Amino acid sequence: MTEKVRNNGEKPTVGVVSLGCDKNRVDTENVLASLEAAGYRIVQNAGEADVLMVNTCAFITPAIRESIDTVLELAAEKAGRENVKLMVLGCFTERFAEETASELPEVDAFVGINCYHRIAEITDAVRAGTAERIYIEKTFTPYKRERVLTTPAHYAYLKIADGCDNFCTYCTIPYIRGRYRSYPIEELVAEAVRLKAEGVKELILVAQDTTRYGKDLYGEYALKRLLGELLKIGFWKIRIMYAYPELVDDGLIEMIAREKGIAKYIDIPLQHVSDGVLGRMNRHTDGKEVRALIKRIEASGADIAIRSTFIVGFPGESDEDFSELENFVKEGRINYAGFFAYSRERGTPAYKMTPRVPYKVRKKRENALSRIQCAVVEARHAEYLGKEVEVVYEGIDYVKNKFYGRTERNAPEIDTKVYFTSGLPLDVGEIYKVKITKTGFNLFGETVAEAENG
Repeated sequence: MTEKVRNNGEKPTVGVVSLGCDKNRVDTENVLASLEAAGYRIVQNAGEADVLMVNTCAFITPAIRESIDTVLELAAEKAGRENVKLMVLGCFTERFAEETASELPEVDAFVGINCYHRIAEITDAVRAGTAERIYIEKTFTPYKRERVLTTPAHYAYLKIADGCDNFCTYCTIPYIRGRYRSYPIEELVAEAVRLKAEGVKELILVAQDTTRYGKDLYGEYALKRLLGELLKIGFWKIRIMYAYPELVDDGLIEMIAREKGIAKYIDIPLQHVSDGVLGRMNRHTDGKEVRALIKRIEASGADIAIRSTFIVGFPGESDEDFSELENFVKEGRINYAGFFAYSRERGTPAYKMTPRVPYKVRKKRENALSRIQCAVVEARHAEYLGKEVEVVYEGIDYVKNKFYGRTERNAPEIDTKVYFTSGLPLDVGEIYKVKITKTGFNLFGETVAEAENG
């Protein structure tokens, strides 16, 4: 057995950089917990680490570049110190390890996503100099769903499934992560109970497609069933991300509207509204169905915030297609949105599609939609002037000289914020009532009182 101590008797240290999405973050947290259980000590400073790791993203070309740049930065850190090891985990390994291993001699081991159950064993081998260079397995093996949280203590992500069966023509995820696989309800509930005991107040459900949850395990879509069990635990809010439009049914909308413990918010990646573009993307809705879905959400009467993402410049996107999307965004029915210029990825059906939209046109369209959406956000925020809202306090902006937080209609890191002043002593993660005194792209106000459920 490999020694689990340094020569001076201290535990060996590991420093991990996590890139990409919140689903990747959960993988990183599982890896950290496995390493801690095996006797490793987690450090924040790369200069203190005996083993450097980067959990990579390789979804699109910009993410691939970021992954490579981070690997090279850590390789430079390793080069200046004796006996330090470097490991590359995750999607980049799955997609590119075989072809890039020889070009990255500084990397001691590449570890694929289906090898996380062996991460401590592999790390031991890397330290001992007995490791293989590449660890990739085709079959997923379940592992203990323990976590070392890397989010602020008051919120956490719960990954309810992995992989994807949608096979959108632009997307690499099914080829990297495999087919959709749900985690059993009892495991997710047990994990959520542990998170609640650790002080988590906001549970954010994530998967490549949360609305497909349970179909592979139970023969039916089971997101609402899962939500029913999670509501019993007593979180301040449960937030639903990555809900695919074709599976957002009236029952889910009604549940979001009715249940106090579910955030009045839903993330629905729509990607486009032009029938032609949606068809080439192999999306399972058309423009008419997208508009009908939004109308059904609006009809709930619960002021449910809708967040979405859109891809512009997809092969074959004409001026007319873009104009239709532009007019849709101008309607202002989407509260928050991200816009992305199409990224051409090898191995996807869209890679060979023509005609291709020039890069400059793609970026011009992306920027145009972003400007329109900023105006939409400001217009929608104007409705909050003079109102009181519940805000989860998250920190201090020393430039603005104000506290900041979010309402239940804002997801962390990707949406807007509420900046406010207060005469109350504040605790991070607690809920406060804030009266909105100024609006814009963000909201501004002052505390009225601590909310009853804070």
